[in-house]
Amino acid sequence: MKGAYQLAFGAADITTVEMTKAVEEWFRLYYQRQANDREDPSKEVAHTIVRKIVRAVFSEYGCEVKDEFAKGLMEALDRKREQAVQLALVGGECYLKPMPGKDGFRFIVVPRDHVLVFGRDDEGIVTDVGTAIVTVRDKWYYTLLERRTVEGRGYLTIKNRLYRSYAPNSLGQEVPLDSLPEYEALAAEYTFREPVGSVGLVSVRTPVLNCVDGSCDAVSVYAAAVGLIRAIDRNMAQLNGEFERGKSRIIVSADMMRKDERGRLVFDDTTFVGLDEDQDTVGVTIFSPALREGSYLAREQELYRSIENVIGLKRGLLSEVEAADRTATEITSSEGEYNLTVIDFQRMWERAVREVLRVCGVLGRLYRVAGSHEIAEDAVTVSWGNGVLYDEEAVRSRMLSEVQAGLLQPERYLGHVYSLPCETAEQRARIRKEYMPEVGGGDDGGA
Repeated sequence: MKGAYQLAFGAADITTVEMTKAVEEWFRLYYQRQANDREDPSKEVAHTIVRKIVRAVFSEYGCEVKDEFAKGLMEALDRKREQAVQLALVGGECYLKPMPGKDGFRFIVVPRDHVLVFGRDDEGIVTDVGTAIVTVRDKWYYTLLERRTVEGRGYLTIKNRLYRSYAPNSLGQEVPLDSLPEYEALAAEYTFREPVGSVGLVSVRTPVLNCVDGSCDAVSVYAAAVGLIRAIDRNMAQLNGEFERGKSRIIVSADMMRKDERGRLVFDDTTFVGLDEDQDTVGVTIFSPALREGSYLAREQELYRSIENVIGLKRGLLSEVEAADRTATEITSSEGEYNLTVIDFQRMWERAVREVLRVCGVLGRLYRVAGSHEIAEDAVTVSWGNGVLYDEEAVRSRMLSEVQAGLLQPERYLGHVYSLPCETAEQRARIRKEYMPEVGGGDDGGA
């Protein structure tokens, strides 16, 4: 389908061949259920990794909203957050597409394998992208191809084309946009009259370093563990074969292997195996080899531990390792690394939330969405709780002691407590004005 999409868009995807194959493999590992002679994916390792990380990321997630327009956006985002983070972990990146309506926005999650990248700027940010969204209606498959291009000044141009086919893996013929009611208001081509500053899609991308081709493309959370996951699938298939080969069988002479065409009971060739080597041999021989399942299960556990090390998961999250078998250092090390892994993905989602608020503030005005306006940075406060993953009270206590000792600016402490940006002098001045009125809003000139 990628070739058909490129022809329809009239542009070439700049994603390398290595990355394209890798993305296909990541999704195959996540969705594959059918076993074959070489691999048995019934353990669903990729699915388990993603599910456990997503649960940890949002285990104590919450947000405080001071703005009605922002509240509507956050409610719409909450309905898509787990789907978006899961697809980002699987494909390395997904996109949140804001869909404006009269009463607010809703969001569509576009996975990486439905995206073609046609251009990036010198920082690797996407400036030209094509997406495909499939809708099934009355046994027809409708595919909306949308190309978004942003030029240097931030002005966004969108081109839309709709296709219809009988088959799910075919574009078929181009049809008018109003063939579906939800697309009847779309223009074939439109340039926004105000700068949007991006392609209008919000990227949710993993912070994992690209280990496929070293490009700007994001990679799956289990990209470095693909070989280990496939080894587990092969190990499972081999273990199944071990039980199959180890099944007790009765070896009989070949003349006992007869088929009854009239449906009467006959010997099953999975239980009775014909032996033609010696025509004079008659009678029955029992064949029952010893099973070696212990070796396969031990290998499986070692592979699980290797995946935990590669990804940065807590020891025992996938493998079956008792805490008593580990030293205190091992426990602290693996849990600490897991905490950092989860925190990385929490920050990933929070960055996406901030960008959604910015983009929808612009698009809301351009689409004349009711109540839309530019959203202040402190209108939404995201919190991740105070659970086993991250001791927020300990961190705040340490930071407060540093403020009292004169080692940390109070503005940075308040920025951390209220999830406010505080990197620039202007941002710190805003914090002083809102939260430190006795100090005032002057420029501190600090770093």
